[in-house]
Amino acid sequence: MLDESYSPTMGAQAESLSVGRVIRSNSKPAGKIRTILKFLGPAFIVSVAYIDPGNFATNISGGSKFNYNLVWVILWSNIMAIFLQSLSAKLGIATGYNLPQMCGRVFSRKVNWCFWVVAELAAIATNLAEFLGCTLGLYLLFRIPMEIAGLITAVLTFFIVYMGKYGQRVLEGIISVLVAVICISYTLEVFLAKPDWASAGLHVLMPSLPNGEAVMIAVGMLGATVMPHVIFLHSQLVQQRNKGLTDDQKKRHFKLERLDITIAMNIAFIINASMVIVSAAVFYRNGMVVETIEQAHRSLSPLLGAASSGAFGLALVASGLSSSVVGTMAGTTIMQGFVGLNINDNVTRLVTMLPAMVIIILGINPMQALVLSQVVLSFILPVAIIPMLLITKRKDLMGSLVNKPATNVVGWIITSVILVANAVLLVLTFSGGV
Repeated sequence: MLDESYSPTMGAQAESLSVGRVIRSNSKPAGKIRTILKFLGPAFIVSVAYIDPGNFATNISGGSKFNYNLVWVILWSNIMAIFLQSLSAKLGIATGYNLPQMCGRVFSRKVNWCFWVVAELAAIATNLAEFLGCTLGLYLLFRIPMEIAGLITAVLTFFIVYMGKYGQRVLEGIISVLVAVICISYTLEVFLAKPDWASAGLHVLMPSLPNGEAVMIAVGMLGATVMPHVIFLHSQLVQQRNKGLTDDQKKRHFKLERLDITIAMNIAFIINASMVIVSAAVFYRNGMVVETIEQAHRSLSPLLGAASSGAFGLALVASGLSSSVVGTMAGTTIMQGFVGLNINDNVTRLVTMLPAMVIIILGINPMQALVLSQVVLSFILPVAIIPMLLITKRKDLMGSLVNKPATNVVGWIITSVILVANAVLLVLTFSGGV
């Protein structure tokens, strides 16, 4: 029998929402609003992965080197993200299990060990971006040594994770506050940058890839926006509100979760698009190619003022902290689901922190490491998507929430786009085109 709880340290014994009662609540406007508010949360946790420090790296690179040309990548990546996160949530609601657990039930043990290894690589690549991002943000804001900033990042992350013992809703609240900090920071950045909105809007709708380097950054944007670890995680987060539901109530639950996803993912889209637009308006317009996040922070002050560089650093810290928590949650889901391993969360977290600490100690360019980590995530994406598509098309597993034929077609088109993008990147890399 599979363990349906999330994790001993993430509030398995936390509050249990009587979702069936909430769904059956009165149909008055006030009652509907209360019902919607009770279901908002899981997608906001997931959305953090779409605005993590890896996004800072790829979006700043894209904007400073190619102006507004790559804004369309953010739009289409976000559309893919909405589709895939909806599919993950639907799987969790329909089956009562998360995606790694369902893989454990459906596929052979050998296949699941392969899935687990690749998923853990995704967790390491994810935590690399998160840990480095928060460490860099603390260094840029307070000018403390990187090693000390890394230690502070670890302590803060463990503290927020510990708060999970009080329930998932507590974590949802903490992460929502951190997302709000990022939103406010980038609202200020956009206001100060004064971008060319007509040109930015045109490039949202007009795809273009100027050269091979643009392809690499575009694939990195895809890897930074559509994240494999939260595809695994979302199917777990919905379980807190998925207890004892009838078939009709599960359909209602899924409808409300899609609303949650739409709101959260579009906030993430606005933030990501703002990053590219600000980078283009500030750096590209002034003939600057930004190679490091430190350079971006340092350049903002003389160009836009101290408020801009401060807002940038604050957004980076909030992004790194919140996404570190999400990475920990995803790591636990991955560890326990595929092969039933039950390793202490703190040990898992320490292992995934090691690559980032090595980069800090060796003095490797964090910006380059962040972009590379996002490309790695793009290559790992199909390992999360393909099993999910195979499971959600089965009526014996999904019941009335089984995928419609059109849903399956769209899912495979998205998978094909990702595979083709990766293949193009490999050809360009080995042919010297990147």
